[in-house]
Amino acid sequence: MTDQVDYQVTVEELSALMKRTAGVHVDPVTLQHQTDATFDTFGLDSLGLLGIVAELEKRYGLGLPEQAERCKTPADFLALINGALKTGV
Repeated sequence: MTDQVDYQVTVEELSALMKRTAGVHVDPVTLQHQTDATFDTFGLDSLGLLGIVAELEKRYGLGLPEQAERCKTPADFLALINGALKTGV
């Protein structure tokens, strides 16, 4: 059994979280091709992003960096979240 599990949030998971926590439906393929577009482009506001952060914190049992709720693009968000999950910070 390993001591550390390497978690990673995928674009598909982010798309599902956007729908489940914020009611914003974005096709995962579209999101994958537009990861540098702003969350506003997809109709996700700061409260929606906060809901996604809260869901991920609950899922993985750790606090995520405060900057997560201020990320402007899916690419920035995934990079920050996956970096935090990898280091456990």
